[in-house]
Amino acid sequence: MDGQVGAILRGLAENVKFIIIIYIFNFLCIFLYMITIPEAVAQLVRRSPFLEDAMSRGWLNLSAVARSIRPDVEAIVQKKVKDGAVTIALNRLAGTRNARARPLKRYFRAPPDLMVRSNLFEVTFVDIPRGGGAPRLFIDRAGGRAAPFLTVTQGINETTIIAGSQLRERVLSAFEGATRIALHDGLSSVSVLLPPGSAAVPGVYSFILKALAWDGIPVTEVVSTSNEFTIVLEDRNIDTAFGLIKRLFEGR
Repeated sequence: MDGQVGAILRGLAENVKFIIIIYIFNFLCIFLYMITIPEAVAQLVRRSPFLEDAMSRGWLNLSAVARSIRPDVEAIVQKKVKDGAVTIALNRLAGTRNARARPLKRYFRAPPDLMVRSNLFEVTFVDIPRGGGAPRLFIDRAGGRAAPFLTVTQGINETTIIAGSQLRERVLSAFEGATRIALHDGLSSVSVLLPPGSAAVPGVYSFILKALAWDGIPVTEVVSTSNEFTIVLEDRNIDTAFGLIKRLFEGR
């Protein structure tokens, strides 16, 4: 009898030890991988670039933003959260984002040159053989001189050509046998001539594109080289876009 009781007690002890080990393991997992309130707030702000930009510019009432996102923060951290804690996290995050934006402001000490082109078209084909002969073909057919504007972008499956309207028929006839999936006429472009080394500065392109998005200006295409950033838009939006980009760099 005593032996059976001892066996039962030893079994219970082993079970208790196992439960304690599982409890400690779960606690360590929660402690090590637990998302803090500032981390949750940063995660939510990163999902909305417009919110992040407005915060860095000081345009928002952060207390109101905190009340709005508090339920989402609670869902991430799996506990109740006070509005004040979220507001503090937003304040710290806004200061960090503003500090990151200062190098970009210093980068544009002088307004960059802007160049506008009109009478453009865009066409996209699929399954065009890779090679560098297409631009040369257009130049040769243009009489030995390049068109005022010509870009050829070849992706994985698609090739997009943006050129002056005087090359429209030449481009379409050159790829007559290819599958055309898009053709847009009535386009214009704004080219921003950036200072050397712009590729190493974070946020240069988004600085321009976010301003256009804020004003509800749709962008048809973007093309970039080392120090040039070209935005292609519909003709009806070119004047507004040019004025907006020009004002964006004034006073820097």
